[in-house]
Amino acid sequence: MKEGPLTGKELQWLDEMLDKYGSEASIVDVAELDGLLTAVLSGPRTIEPSEWLVALWGGEKHIPRWSNEREMNRFMELCFQHMNDIADRLADFPEQFDPLFGVRETEGQDFTVVEEWCFGYMRGVALSDWSSLPEALQPALDAIALHGKEENFPQLENLSPEEMEERFAAIRPAALALHDYWIAQPEAIPAPQQPVVTEQKPGRNDPCFCGSGKKYKQCCLH
Repeated sequence: MKEGPLTGKELQWLDEMLDKYGSEASIVDVAELDGLLTAVLSGPRTIEPSEWLVALWGGEKHIPRWSNEREMNRFMELCFQHMNDIADRLADFPEQFDPLFGVRETEGQDFTVVEEWCFGYMRGVALSDWSSLPEALQPALDAIALHGKEENFPQLENLSPEEMEERFAAIRPAALALHDYWIAQPEAIPAPQQPVVTEQKPGRNDPCFCGSGKKYKQCCLH
């Protein structure tokens, strides 16, 4: 499997697949995927691929029926490659960690869009129990949840552009602080292992590697 960051074309292809197979329950784009994977790598316990791959689509009922096996394998390979790249940056090169925020063009100007990334992060948080997070770090999680939960949107309506920029700037250090805290705990998640190389195809009667618990022939083979 390839290592390192995904290219712009690879990220665009992931976006296209998320749009092609997504639903109202799934994540919407690579920005939200980036946020989800960041939280999965930063929480109090190991989140297996069988959990986050299903959460990505919004539950077992929404796992896509891929057009072909090659398309499915490439999607999974790129997801794992991107996840490994995020893990390397969080753990070893924090100065190189940057959330993959979106960009919206309005009247010829580009504006940063953080909501999708933050929604993805909070979706990842929901996969674990973060209730033991110390009170001193709650503001860090709140900095992300401010943009990642619709119930908090009224708080943003009256902010000036300068105040909004300050809120945006708080997200990156918040994500790093949360990762550093959980990874330092005795039961913290271990360093991510190399994912299964998807070129090694399972047999038709083997368990599907998406984690659904079904046989491959009854799941992602189709």
